[in-house]
Amino acid sequence: MDKARETAMKVLQEVHEKGAYANVALAQALRRTELTDQDRRFVTELVYGAVKAGDTLDWILRRYINRPISKIPPVIREILRLGLYQIFYLDKVPPSAACNTSVDLAKKYGHKGVAGFVNAVLRTAVREPEKAAFPQGKGHATEELALKSQHPLWLVKHWVKAFGFEEAERLCDFDNESAKLCLRANTLKGDREDLLKELAACGAEAEASDWTPEGVTVKSHGALDALAPLQEGRAQVQDESSMLVAHVVAPKPGEFILDCCSAPGGKTTHMAALMGNKGRIVAGDIYEHKLARIEENAERLGIGIIETMLLDAREAGDKFPGQADRVLVDAPCSGLGVLRRKPDARWHKKQEELKELPSLQLEILKSAAQAVKPGGVLVYSTCTIERAENQAVVEAFLSENKEFKLEKTGSFLPCPGSHSEDEMVQLYPQQDGTDGFFIARMKRL
Repeated sequence: MDKARETAMKVLQEVHEKGAYANVALAQALRRTELTDQDRRFVTELVYGAVKAGDTLDWILRRYINRPISKIPPVIREILRLGLYQIFYLDKVPPSAACNTSVDLAKKYGHKGVAGFVNAVLRTAVREPEKAAFPQGKGHATEELALKSQHPLWLVKHWVKAFGFEEAERLCDFDNESAKLCLRANTLKGDREDLLKELAACGAEAEASDWTPEGVTVKSHGALDALAPLQEGRAQVQDESSMLVAHVVAPKPGEFILDCCSAPGGKTTHMAALMGNKGRIVAGDIYEHKLARIEENAERLGIGIIETMLLDAREAGDKFPGQADRVLVDAPCSGLGVLRRKPDARWHKKQEELKELPSLQLEILKSAAQAVKPGGVLVYSTCTIERAENQAVVEAFLSENKEFKLEKTGSFLPCPGSHSEDEMVQLYPQQDGTDGFFIARMKRL
């Protein structure tokens, strides 16, 4: 039995049948399965590739079966998806190998008739690939883009309407690129130059970020579990765009900072570092297990000023009325700016979310604002590219809260660049080469 493909199949079952996150299920499977480095890479490619292909893979599968996909036993569905992914997307895998190993899996996890079904489907796909040609021509451009770029059709239609076809295509292409590992030097234990030297000593290839003074982008590295600077608290995994937020908050040593939606703590710990670990940060979240993550990160990074609190951000103002020097609202959002990093996320998003989220975000922002001292700072950020969740929320808030004034957010970015003059900073993945992110800074008069 091909252990790599069997492992990938089991991970896909976790994702599709139990709702597991692909990265978590994959990491757990790789830890408990003895595989060569080459096989680990292959499993990773199979899992992330098949998960990202999502509905596109099922669209292809429907071309070769005469029954609803839902009628196929779950384990056999995953075997077929893996087989088709190899046939249509992995040139380095011979079609015969994709077919034979899939049939072997079907024999082990099904019966003889099921194995014959898998064999027939996959060999037909190899023999007649034209059956799975995507629709083309007038009136089919958006559908073709959705299938080709492995994105939900509703989302591609939405982006085409918002940005135009070419920009939507660029955005989809960016989402399908491999996300680079970004690290933030923990300046409580050393600067960026120290981190770059340590990474080089570990055999990793890295370079300084153009966006932030602590940021590092890693081009190649071994297992993160073996990356000493990370494990020993001299670095934190965090995207470059996310690192900008703490600089916009610009906390000072000795201040009281309220971080309303703080998990998993990247921005929280960054603010603590900017404060020299002096002052007080209350990190709130509605999930206890996420608060535990913040505590773990703070301990690893050597930070002692963070207090975690089970807190609904909609009650932040009642809990800390007019007490905080600075308040950060990194609001729950659609996450459409970070799809590159989460291969399964694109298929979990629902169009209804885009309509429902802004009212929640505004409610949180209004409450958090009441915790800001006169003369204090309120920062609103998200990891989405939706105007309705970003600029529109801030505009609605400011229209109702005249005691707050929008500051030129771009002027607080740590490195001069194309966004320095922006009143509100919106980073687009396909334009800026980072995760999509939004930041707005307001001051209480």
